[in-house]
Amino acid sequence: MGYERDYPPAVPRWRERLGQYWKLIRGDRPIGILLLLWPTWWALWLAAEGTPPGWTLFVFTAGVWLTRSAGCVINDYADRWLDPQVERTRGRPLATGAVSGREALAVFAVLMLAAFALVLTLNRLTVWLSFAGLFLAASYPYLKRHTYLPQVYLGLAFGWGIPMAFAAVQGTVPVLAWVLYFANLLWATAYDTWYAMVDRDDDIRAGSKSTAILFGDMDLPIQGVLYALTLCALALVGRQAGLGAYYWAGLGVAALLAAWEFRMARRRDKAGCFRAFLHNNWIGMVVFAGIALDLALRNGG
Repeated sequence: MGYERDYPPAVPRWRERLGQYWKLIRGDRPIGILLLLWPTWWALWLAAEGTPPGWTLFVFTAGVWLTRSAGCVINDYADRWLDPQVERTRGRPLATGAVSGREALAVFAVLMLAAFALVLTLNRLTVWLSFAGLFLAASYPYLKRHTYLPQVYLGLAFGWGIPMAFAAVQGTVPVLAWVLYFANLLWATAYDTWYAMVDRDDDIRAGSKSTAILFGDMDLPIQGVLYALTLCALALVGRQAGLGAYYWAGLGVAALLAAWEFRMARRRDKAGCFRAFLHNNWIGMVVFAGIALDLALRNGG
């Protein structure tokens, strides 16, 4: 009597392709979306002095997902020479050849066109600012070949939703928006340095550059300075916006959370540095909670 062997059903090609594209845009790793979303929401609530208009909130929230996804695609396209040499990234679709460079560029174009279609429903200033955002997102991945400061440039790109949010709500970009933008620039540089510390040894061997390599043995002290400056800049935001107790309480919790990250990463091991990077989601959340609660209390009163 023969035996029949059960084989798993073949995965349809369209489903396999969608799975690869989902992996390409980091659909299974939402941390990047959250780190981009929190500052955008900070700006929307501050610009509106409370809950922003529903459509504007939808456009910016969906836009965060689309532009972050597009940023991941163009990053992997630019790093297709590097990712196979780095332990953490060698399984990415472009690194393995599961997705071609031409496919990746097509996905990038579709995502950015969808984001631009949403922006077109907003005012003219916001539309013009979106072109600068596109340039920042598309050019960021190439910086690591030429400078040790790609994390700073990431901060410029990740925070561009801040002036756009003020432009969409107020029709102008006030000084408050730029102070908030500077605060986010410092914060993004700090948290992406944790991320770069995970790959530091691989990046050195591959000839890539980062702030983690630039800082060297001074990485933890410099990180301390970056987080301190971030909190000082956010304090200036609170003072200029006239925020009250809930905001300052949120900022105090954010300071404690930042201090905890140094405990996580004190040995500079890959796992600890990666946990410190992920932990920044909570910093973004408590700052937003402070802004939203304070403004809600003000409006309710």
